[in-house]
Amino acid sequence: MSQSLMRIALVQMNIEIGRPDVNFGRALTMMEQAVSVGNKPDVIVLPEMWNTGYALDRIEELADVDGERTKRTIRDFCRRHDVHVIAGSIALKRGEDGGVCNTALVFDKGGNLIADYAKIHLFRLMEEDRYLTAGDRAVSFEIDGYPCGAMICYDIRFPELARKLAIGGAKMLFVPAEWPKPRLHHWRTLLQARAIENQMFVVSCNRVGTSGTTEFFGHSMIVDPWGDIVVEGGEEETILHAEVDLSLTERVRRTIPVFEDRRPSLY
Repeated sequence: MSQSLMRIALVQMNIEIGRPDVNFGRALTMMEQAVSVGNKPDVIVLPEMWNTGYALDRIEELADVDGERTKRTIRDFCRRHDVHVIAGSIALKRGEDGGVCNTALVFDKGGNLIADYAKIHLFRLMEEDRYLTAGDRAVSFEIDGYPCGAMICYDIRFPELARKLAIGGAKMLFVPAEWPKPRLHHWRTLLQARAIENQMFVVSCNRVGTSGTTEFFGHSMIVDPWGDIVVEGGEEETILHAEVDLSLTERVRRTIPVFEDRRPSLY
């Protein structure tokens, strides 16, 4: 990654519910495709719960215990291709007897796990609250020195979390998701709002396909600190590539000094 530019690839994939072997294979195939382009990405992003999908009634048996399979797989990929990976989120079981969390894992180019974030806000409409354990902390990390944060899907409806990450220094927010039809307007609007109000990049990767009776529309996108969409997918399985200028964040924050003008004592 150059000092001011970051190349990002979004793996907008279909997910087979309850079939981790199929999903690992598909994710790796698409990741290999992502790094085969001329300008190889610095960062690859996967969607939410890509290892199992929402097979919540079997999630205890399907979840990746301590994330070990995911860690081995992604660690090897990062080392072979010299690339960072936001490994979406996975169903991760804390030990053999622990609860299952919807957990985002972040790996650096050396394959080191540098951050893990368990989804704080569980989505009742998909019964996450019945089967999963909620996370209890916000998570920040750096990619080659550039400060970032992570949220997962439903989290974007809670502006307090994005603002907490921004105040803590994050300039880019990664959002793996399984955001279903028909709420495309909400998806696009919320992502742009989080970018505008926090003057940060928002990098979102949503899945496509059908799970039971639920359809997922993709539309993975990168939004810049002005709220402009840099790249946006359609509803098909695809890999989206974009290059972003990291210096834009500071230029926007100097132009409209939102963080300097905050009056938190009043709210």
